[in-house]
Order: sequence, then C-alpha cells, then structure tokens
Amino acid sequence: MNNIQLSDHFDYKKLLRYTFPSIIMMIFTSIYSVVDGFFVSNFVGKTSFAAVNFIMPFLMILGSVGFMFGTGGSALISKTMGEGKPDKAKELFSLFIYVTLACGVIIAILGILFIRPIAVLLGVEDLMLNNCVIYGRIILIALPAFMLQYEFQSFFATAEKPQLGLCFTIAAGITNMVLDALFVAVFKWGLIGAAAATAFSQAVGGIAPLLYFFRPNTSLLQLTKAKYDGNALLKACTNGSSELMSNISMSLVSMLYNIQLMKYAGQDGVAAYGVLMYVNMIFLAAFIGYSVGTAPVIGYHYGAGNYAELKNLLRRSLIIIGAFSLIMLGLAEGSARPLATIFVGYDSALMSLTLRGFMIYSFSFLFSGIAIYGSSFFTALNNGLISALISFLRTLLFQIAAVLIFPLFFGIDGIWFSIVAAELMAALVTILFLIAKRKTYKY
Repeated sequence: MNNIQLSDHFDYKKLLRYTFPSIIMMIFTSIYSVVDGFFVSNFVGKTSFAAVNFIMPFLMILGSVGFMFGTGGSALISKTMGEGKPDKAKELFSLFIYVTLACGVIIAILGILFIRPIAVLLGVEDLMLNNCVIYGRIILIALPAFMLQYEFQSFFATAEKPQLGLCFTIAAGITNMVLDALFVAVFKWGLIGAAAATAFSQAVGGIAPLLYFFRPNTSLLQLTKAKYDGNALLKACTNGSSELMSNISMSLVSMLYNIQLMKYAGQDGVAAYGVLMYVNMIFLAAFIGYSVGTAPVIGYHYGAGNYAELKNLLRRSLIIIGAFSLIMLGLAEGSARPLATIFVGYDSALMSLTLRGFMIYSFSFLFSGIAIYGSSFFTALNNGLISALISFLRTLLFQIAAVLIFPLFFGIDGIWFSIVAAELMAALVTILFLIAKRKTYKY
C-alpha cells in the first residue's frame, strides 16, 4: 500500500488496494448510528429508536460541512500537487482544517440552542420530542470533531495515507461499539448512554488525526501556518458543494420520508425506515468511500494533464461500480430477514413491514453508485457546478417528487418504490453528463 502514489498508473488491483481503506473508513463512520440504533431499539424501546432515526438527519446536515471542505479541498489540494506546488498544498490543507474547526464550534452552539424548536417544527411531540432533544444535544457537543473526521476521510487519501486514516476510523468505530455496550446494555443509561458513546467515538475520529498532522509526519500533508485565501475557500466550497448538497438533501429527504411514514404507518413506519436507512448508509458508504479514494488520483492526473490516465480511471471505475451494484443487490435481498430480526424481531407487525420495505428498496442499489461516483468525478475535475447539479437532482428533486407522488397510488409501498425510481433517474442523468463532457476534459 505504501508504494502506491497519486502519480501512478492504476489497474484494477491498484485501484481497489488504494481505495479499500477509504471504503472501510466510510463504512465504519456510517456504523455510528447503526450501533446506536441496535442498542436503543433492543434495550431502550421503540419510541426512543424512532426518536434517534427522526433527529439523526438534522445532525448529519450539520456535520456535512466537514465533508464539503474535505472533498472540495481535497480536489484543489491534489490538483495543486499535480502542478508541482507541495508547499502551497500544505498551506491550503491547513487553512481548510482551521476553518472547519471554527465552523464546527459555531454550528454546534447554534444547534444546541435551537434543536428543540427544530424538532417541534418537524412534527415531533411528547416523549419522542424530549428523546430527540436529549440525544441531539449530547451529539452536538462533539460536532467539531465529527466534522473534522468527515474532512480527514478525504485528506488521508490525498496525503497518500489512506491506510492510516482507516486505522483512526476503526479505532473510533470500536470505541463506539464498546461504549454503547457498556453505557446502554450494562450501565442502563438508555438514550443518554447511546449518545455519549457516539460523541466519545467521534472525538477519537476527529482529534487523533488532528494531532497526527500537527506533528512532522511521512505523509504529503502537514498542518502549518495558514494564510487566508478567500479564493481558495470559495473554490473548495464550490468543489465540495455537491457533497454538501448531497448530505443536506439526503437528510432533508429523510425527514420528508419520516413525515410521510408517520402519515401512512405511524411510529412503526419510522422505525422500519430507520432499519432500511442503516443498511442504506452502510452500502452507500462503499460507493462514497470508493469515490473519495479515487478523487485525489483523478485531481492529480487532471492537474498534471495526463488525460490517458484520466480515461483509464473513469473506465475502470465504472466497471467496478457496476460490479459493486450487483453484489449489493444480492446482499440486501439475502440479508433482509436476519437484519430485520436483529433490529425489530421483537415486534411481528414491525418485522413484516420492514421486510416488505427491504425487498423493494434493495433494487435502488443497482443505480445509486453511478450518480455518487459521477458527482465525485466532476468534483475531482474541479467542476463543482455539474457535481452539485447531479447531487441536487439525485438526492433532492427526484426523491421529493417521487415520495410525494408514488404513495398516492401505491400507499406505503410507494414510499419504497420512490427511492428506486429516483436513483434510476439520477443514474441516467449522470451518464448523459459524462458523455456530454468527455471532449471538454479529454477522458
């Protein structure tokens, strides 16, 4: 792994080796809420489980600012490296980290102050409202670290140290699992224990990498004195706007799905959707991780003007994404019953609803990877506009339209069908953009 450099020629084996740590990093990050959900559902109860699923999209929106600076900044940094400016790349890296940390503190304070009225605005009431507020405020304390963790997932690949980033993420994930078991199952601290476990693990995932980059290291990046560069910040935000849009849109759509499910199936619908979202987060994390891992390589070769390698990376990546999609469909269909049993096996009606959703929802994995990779590809080419447009259409416009229309004809099944339809439309749009821009970027 250590001998793989951004400037290399990548075959299938080297691509998978280089992106594997990023894939596992994203999967472990997505496991946070999955582990919380498992312990809350089985040891605290269905109402608390629904509360976690209801407030989590709002928390993910706040944390996605770090993902924006990570993906957008990574594209600019890798392009700068490809142009032969390593010192400038370090300055940009430092600037993005410091700005993210400052934003994290401000956003966390505002989130803690306004989480209750926001939850009320979303339609939460009574005990579920108090659960949302308790869980959310504890998580928000660690928000700056969570934003840094999101950011470092991109920067470790850019620094040619994806395996080290994987180690930090695994450490954070194990911390979450152990503390959840201790706080919730052993100490019986309930929802507070689940939130505290996640907050501690996010601190590990964000602060440990910060300490690594502050010290002299063997990677391509190190934290140094940063010069304010408004143009660079604007460029990073523009480049990463698609990833920010994707995270915000997915969270907003999740809120809408929860509202629709409350309307058609009550708390059981929200709980069933929560189980599907856990599987969705883990599976999509593989696509996102692969995209994050390849983005610095694409940005480097674009900056260096190596168009033959750019074409090679796109062709091989689309084949890999296609293979991933088929595997995920098979895994989702095959694991539906055991996964539903793990989370909601104690309630037969909820179990039946969850299984039905699984069998329909699984087909969305055939199409979701194409749009995720396509958006990341254009981000790496520093074309934030097309990247953001793909993300906007995939995660907001198509899904909102589908989830509002399909249930009118198919009832609760329409909610599950809507996700499949939205992902299919986004995949078709992405393919059209890739074809339209092939001469512009010479891939």
